[in-house]
Amino acid sequence: MGTYEDVFRSSTEDPEGFWLRAAEGIDWDVAPQRALDSSGAPFYRWFPDGRLNVCFNALDRHVEAGLGDQPALVHDSPVTGTRRTYTYAQLRDEVATFAGGLKQLGVGYGDRVVIYMPMIPEAAIAMLACARIGAIHSVVFGGFAPPELAVRIDDAAPKVVVSASCGIEGKRVIPYKPLLDRAIELAGHKPEKRVIVQRAQERAELGTHDLDWAELVATATPVDCVPVAATDPLYILYTSGTTGKPKGVVRDCGGYAVALHWSMGAVYDIGRGETMFTGSDVGWVVGHSYIVYGPLLAGATTVLYEGKPVGTPDAGQFWRVAAEYGVKTMFTAPTAFRAIRKEDPKGALAAEYDLSRLRYLFLAGERLDPETYHWASALLDVPVIDHWWQTETGWPIVANPVGIEAAPVRPGSPTRPLPGWDVRVLDPSGQPVPPGVDGAIVVKLPLPPGALPTLWNDDERFIGSYLSAFDGYYLTGDSGHIDADGYVFVMGRTDDVINVAGHRLSTGSMEEVLATHPDVAECAVIGVADALKGQIPRGLVVLKAGAVREPAEVEAELVRLVREHIGAVASLKDVAVVPALPKTRSGKILRKTMRGIADGLDEPIPSTVDDPNVIEDLRPVLRRGPGHDV
Repeated sequence: MGTYEDVFRSSTEDPEGFWLRAAEGIDWDVAPQRALDSSGAPFYRWFPDGRLNVCFNALDRHVEAGLGDQPALVHDSPVTGTRRTYTYAQLRDEVATFAGGLKQLGVGYGDRVVIYMPMIPEAAIAMLACARIGAIHSVVFGGFAPPELAVRIDDAAPKVVVSASCGIEGKRVIPYKPLLDRAIELAGHKPEKRVIVQRAQERAELGTHDLDWAELVATATPVDCVPVAATDPLYILYTSGTTGKPKGVVRDCGGYAVALHWSMGAVYDIGRGETMFTGSDVGWVVGHSYIVYGPLLAGATTVLYEGKPVGTPDAGQFWRVAAEYGVKTMFTAPTAFRAIRKEDPKGALAAEYDLSRLRYLFLAGERLDPETYHWASALLDVPVIDHWWQTETGWPIVANPVGIEAAPVRPGSPTRPLPGWDVRVLDPSGQPVPPGVDGAIVVKLPLPPGALPTLWNDDERFIGSYLSAFDGYYLTGDSGHIDADGYVFVMGRTDDVINVAGHRLSTGSMEEVLATHPDVAECAVIGVADALKGQIPRGLVVLKAGAVREPAEVEAELVRLVREHIGAVASLKDVAVVPALPKTRSGKILRKTMRGIADGLDEPIPSTVDDPNVIEDLRPVLRRGPGHDV
């Protein structure tokens, strides 16, 4: 591909030519002659004259190329003790048959299907089946509370919902059917049918509008792929909104397929016949892009893992998966590695497995703190690559593109912008800031292929949420800086910059310092309202398993560490050792929720929380201090 500088320059100086060349990696029913349609700006459209089918590109074309016997998808489920491998031919046949079942139910081009599933193969099959017939899928994380599922059903207005009788979280079996039934009760829109995968761990009682997955496919006739416009939606994926109503991120077919296929080789160095293990969930954007679509578009093998990084049954499961399936590239969230490190601080379990085929570890989802980076690097002796992106962007904005040219790593930075992404840092007035100075991280329009073209049925909110803060730029909502060599440092969400007596300070910088302490497994710093200084920072830390020192001793040392590394201006005098930090199911620490509780607000617990009890246990710690009752 040439050097990073060559490729990046090509993407900025001739974006039309660059992306048309990238589009040659996709099979088209009608090949695009134009890359970008700017006539409706700021609603840009990629490959406006192209037609394709994403399912054909993910499955059929590989079978036709002679790869039918190659493993396409491996389902590994330590929580049920089951494993299954689908070849490309088998997966194509299963998808074509279920697509036929959906067609029998009246689902066709442009119809929506909500998928409310655990991490089982049928989730990926349902997604691909929708793509096969030109329907639009919307995956909702399995186990989401009924009110949240109801809101998504009302917004997407699906003709059919595909679900399962239950999901498994650690050692708990969670019946899904009662949650789905309650959500449909609450929703104004009533889907015509519900297709339910019956699992052995808990079977569901089916009603008059319910169909058994196995019975549906037993009578279904397989169907061929339906070509659609490159600009047609492939899926809707909901992300949290500041007003409470979730935002339906739209992903188009053509731009997404081109961008993902290009990224598989350029960013992750994965090609045909190689194996990628992404430890995420199909309910999140990472699962869409790099469990299901990306690896299959590349003709690779993807691992669909049903379990946790720890506790199902131990902290060595990721190493077992990597060893058993010959994983070349692993991708997960930093919080997964912090959990592994907490349970197995010396990484002893990794030594029990042959990891010689593992070449790269990619981490994303929240900021990779330098301490976790150094621990993982020393343990695995492979490049540990932080990269940064969002639900809205669909694929990475900033990364170290090992398939083009690996750059020297700088801990704390996901490296440099990828080709196609014109990343800038602006001050509140919209002016560029000097290198090394923090500001709002933005992307100059147009966004590259694969990024959201708009929100579902809400163009006005799309503009208001992302494009109105700075004219001509997409607002990422993250703050940070770019150094003199072009390395991007993402310090956290814009609201994670706190103002202490007139000094703007990054809580991410303080977290970096806390994480260097040898007893700290993970940490969070939040800004708490203070009558004198405006805000003051409060630190919360979880200690490593086996730590024997008194919490008060560790807390005092952490206060001194921050003073030494950042200075007295940080005013971090309150650090508390806690049993756990509240997180979303995708592993992001709920800093905003903790901040609201600490400020005495009636802060709602997000629907995405992994364990609400963690928040309840933390309330006394968060509410202590001036002006708050303990």
